Amino acid sequence: MDEQKLRISFIGTGVMGGPMAGHLVNAGHALTVYNRTRAKADAWVAQYGGAAAATPAEAVKDADVVLTCVGNDDDLAQVTLGRDGAFRAMRRGALFIDHTTVSARIARQLSVEAEGLGLLSVDAPVSGGESGAQAGTLSAMCGGTKDAFAAAEPVMRAYSARITHIGGPGAGQTTKMVNQIAIAGVLQGLSEALRFAQVSKLDTDKVFEAVSGGAAASWQMLNRWATMSKDEFDFGFAVDWMRKDLGLALDEARTNGATLPVASLVDQFYADVQKAGNGRRDTSSLVTRLPK
Repeated sequence: MDEQKLRISFIGTGVMGGPMAGHLVNAGHALTVYNRTRAKADAWVAQYGGAAAATPAEAVKDADVVLTCVGNDDDLAQVTLGRDGAFRAMRRGALFIDHTTVSARIARQLSVEAEGLGLLSVDAPVSGGESGAQAGTLSAMCGGTKDAFAAAEPVMRAYSARITHIGGPGAGQTTKMVNQIAIAGVLQGLSEALRFAQVSKLDTDKVFEAVSGGAAASWQMLNRWATMSKDEFDFGFAVDWMRKDLGLALDEARTNGATLPVASLVDQFYADVQKAGNGRRDTSSLVTRLPK
């Protein structure tokens, strides 16, 4: 599919899907979009061109590639396997790429369904947030067959800076869980470190200068230390979404036998943040649980 103008259907034109679909237009592909809130699809078309469809099935008619970026397992099942779902209308040989962060279970289920219909299927959750989607610098973690990944990679280059084939169906979703587990632990450590510095009456700018170039450094420290110090938490990836993602990881751990004591604890801490009415704040708002 490299260097071809493709007929692409993109289902889910929200915070992440909208910019990703826009990059595909800019790459020269023909786009038809679907969103459950029709006004969002129409707004996308007004900005980028292409067409909006009334149902997923209508959107994918004659498509070479179908991409989804929706909310959760139930949303994904509805737009793919529902009465007006995409899988009922996709042509044999078409490629399906799912960018939703969902369970590995539904990723594996959709792979089986796709195979039975003669479709190629890749589960490819992404990391990089809203800013990465807008800049086209996302990281995609992919599960699926080698043939499916080979077909999907050129498409994903339009909005991804890093694309990695992890393994078979579901491996992309499981890797996204790894990503979120790691972020949760880092953010809790960073929150405690920042509050410790503040309670100790240290100049947090100078503390950052001292520690950010060594082993304590992380993406979160480099990008969130200053904003956390100022109680600024409006950076796209919400606490509500992190709780959903951690829930997926904890559910998978109950299946595969992994032990996640820190992730379990941080999930409870994020529940506290939600109860305080801050579920739509950025994940770095975890620090608000700790007194200054």
